[in-house]
Amino acid sequence: MEIVYYIIFFVLGTILGSFYHVVGMRLAKGESIHYPGSHCDQCNHPLKTRDLVPLFSYLFQRGKCRYCHAKISYLHPIIEASTGLLFLIAYYSFGFSWDLLLALGIISLLVIVIVSDLSYLIIPDEVVLFFAVYFLLVEFLKGGISQFLLSLGSGVFLFLVMYELMLLGNFLFKKESLGGGDIKLMFLVGIVLEPFLGLVNIFLASVFALPVSLFLYREKEETIIPFGPFLLLAFLLLFFMKIDQETILSWFKF
Repeated sequence: MEIVYYIIFFVLGTILGSFYHVVGMRLAKGESIHYPGSHCDQCNHPLKTRDLVPLFSYLFQRGKCRYCHAKISYLHPIIEASTGLLFLIAYYSFGFSWDLLLALGIISLLVIVIVSDLSYLIIPDEVVLFFAVYFLLVEFLKGGISQFLLSLGSGVFLFLVMYELMLLGNFLFKKESLGGGDIKLMFLVGIVLEPFLGLVNIFLASVFALPVSLFLYREKEETIIPFGPFLLLAFLLLFFMKIDQETILSWFKF
């Protein structure tokens, strides 16, 4: 029976991954996610159901639009497959639990932000608001009002920490060092992770981002990189590792 659940979560992930790609692109451009319906970005021809089957439509159409034969970005199948795989791993790691709902939320948030932040350097407020409500609701259902208040307080604390880091960075570099969306993301991280792990999240994201920023600066003299995806990659890693403050501190005991 477990194999059936793995298949269900993988298929669900591919379907939602396709939807999240649309959400990330449209909201970042200020467009509606409902209207117009799915269409080719090149010829604007409405897409039929057979054109929207995750992974298979791309393969059967050989990566091209059925109507104008324009090439479809390879990011579509990559996002669909990656989301499906992460959904499967989430079920494997947490089973049917409240933590599974949190894990699926983190994955969903990550995919949307990767699309919007990498494409337009924007993290839509609608996305932040939706997942703030989602995470707080799950935390309330998981642990009651006390857990809700602790999560809310942790989120506010990490929001303020990130805001202070932005002010410090702006002062040191004499220009904008962090986007407003990155600060808001730390509120979401704080809802799920305890404050200490939230600080570790910031450090880990910086470690992930450093080699990428150095490479881009060397190749293109690019000094601005989207930090949101790195924050959420670190968030996903810490949550899936199921570690707490005591575990991390124990690593430094001799």
